[in-house]
Amino acid sequence: MYVILGPTATGKTHFASYLANKINAEIISADSRQVYRGMTIGTGKDYCDYMVDNQIIPCHLIDIVDPGYEYNIFEFKRDFTAAYKDITERGKEVILCGGSGMYIEAVLADYRLDEVPKNMILRNQLAAKSDAELVDMLLEIKGKTNKKLHNHTDLDTRERMLRAIEIESFFEEHEENEDKRVVPEAIIGLCAEREFVRQKITKRLRTRLEDEDMIGEVQKLLDSGVDSERLKRYGLEYKFITMYVLGEISYDTMFDRLNIAIHQFSKRQMTWFRRMEKKGFEIIWVDATLSDDEKIDFLANNGLKF
Repeated sequence: MYVILGPTATGKTHFASYLANKINAEIISADSRQVYRGMTIGTGKDYCDYMVDNQIIPCHLIDIVDPGYEYNIFEFKRDFTAAYKDITERGKEVILCGGSGMYIEAVLADYRLDEVPKNMILRNQLAAKSDAELVDMLLEIKGKTNKKLHNHTDLDTRERMLRAIEIESFFEEHEENEDKRVVPEAIIGLCAEREFVRQKITKRLRTRLEDEDMIGEVQKLLDSGVDSERLKRYGLEYKFITMYVLGEISYDTMFDRLNIAIHQFSKRQMTWFRRMEKKGFEIIWVDATLSDDEKIDFLANNGLKF
């Protein structure tokens, strides 16, 4: 298996498809939002990128659940395992491609997140704490590992907060003690100068808003019955465009705040990948501005053989 990761707007899908065509591989998406049907423009499902030499490169874990559903890392690990087994049993290579660092790391380190048991000792210790104290505790745990709150419904009820703290505490301990790792052929990271990425993000946002009708996509989701507050929880495009559609902010405010948020998101992605390197994951960084052939030549010069 090969892994292709990097911050948003660095052309991961395009290069993954090019490489997949070259080595007879199929792609497994590691994107926490592309799993949702109907959320296409806002999540950057550039289907045309999967067409290489008039061949469609199969991609798994895209469009697998309905919008409004709270897909999570446990389900991703399960679904990845099933997709990986299916692909390899058919004699094909696998490329895991995406920008969701937690999803990628969960696969590479083989965290058994789907088996987190109830911790009654911890729950008894938390029983006397108020809801506000539980919120603070959860956010503090997230802060220790530089994680953003992944699922805001974790704060909806006391039971959800208890379970979230239980899971994060397990995850924290599991990360420190986990020795078993799935070792890929290579982890390839795409990166570029900050200003290049900034310009590409802003240009892409304008295109999606003005030419691809991303606002219409959000309106359609709302019209289909997806709750506006739940849609906002998906963040970035869905948060700010929903606010605009509902009349809570102006178009210019929406654009400016969304543009800034995507830039900040890109920085957080790089922070996560750098953290992975500190934990022992070797990432071969490739200039995203190179052509596909130039990327392959660069990787070959770094010892990879395709």
